[in-house]
Amino acid sequence: SRRTFCSFSATAMALSAISGKSVALEIPLKFGHRQANMTHEPGPSVFELANRIQGLRGVELQVVWKGQDLGDRQTALSYKKMTHDWGVQVPSIAGIWAAGQTIFQTDIAPRVLERAIRAAELLGASVILVALFDKNCPRMDDSNSYSGPVSLLQQVAPMASDAGIVLGLETSLSPSDDKKFVEMIGHRAVQIYYDATNKELAFPGQSIPGIDLLAPHLVQVHLKNQTRLLSDHAKVDWAQAVETLRHVGYQSWYVFETEHSGPEQCVAATEQNIFFVRRFSV
Repeated sequence: SRRTFCSFSATAMALSAISGKSVALEIPLKFGHRQANMTHEPGPSVFELANRIQGLRGVELQVVWKGQDLGDRQTALSYKKMTHDWGVQVPSIAGIWAAGQTIFQTDIAPRVLERAIRAAELLGASVILVALFDKNCPRMDDSNSYSGPVSLLQQVAPMASDAGIVLGLETSLSPSDDKKFVEMIGHRAVQIYYDATNKELAFPGQSIPGIDLLAPHLVQVHLKNQTRLLSDHAKVDWAQAVETLRHVGYQSWYVFETEHSGPEQCVAATEQNIFFVRRFSV
């Protein structure tokens, strides 16, 4: 949009003055934010808030969240209307599992994934974050654990591909096991949704090397530092992480998962985080 381009141009000029380097204007970075971290309650008004944030182009919606269910066609359509009204995209959807559901439930998991694909297609989202954490995550040292999820994801991948959608797996696995898992599935519509903070907490020292290792499979990334800015002290060296993403040729969305105390703080902090990422992406 013109608003986004003008914001990017102004930021680029500021960065040029600071760094003495020119900043390419022709391919603006794509920034989104997770819905559940922007507001405390569901509702299409999140797009109004997103529209106020200079440089923010998208909102990652939650499928199941506090009574919200984007699997319901009318609910999804109400969001779709707001994307047009406010000029904000839905790059991805997350939160596909209801309480108690797991990928290991052969009678439920296929329907969950297929329903999410239909919702994503309706909303124009190109990525579905498929969270596989803890007890919902296969063990890659046990074929009895991973064989079912591998088969299921191979089964639904063609449906996602036909809709122009990629299933982005965010797991409790190490980066090397993520690589093993996704390559075992072996379909271009199943890739990795990478959260460097989660990887660093579970596997200290592996978060940034993991970007290099998984580069061919990265479909989208989360960026977060709890309630703090990315430029503040963090478990992840975000300057290095962003530079590494640039180095490996990452060109998809940067989606913030930062906690906020209120709308005004959300606007201010997100604009500062956007400036930070752009600074280390040139």
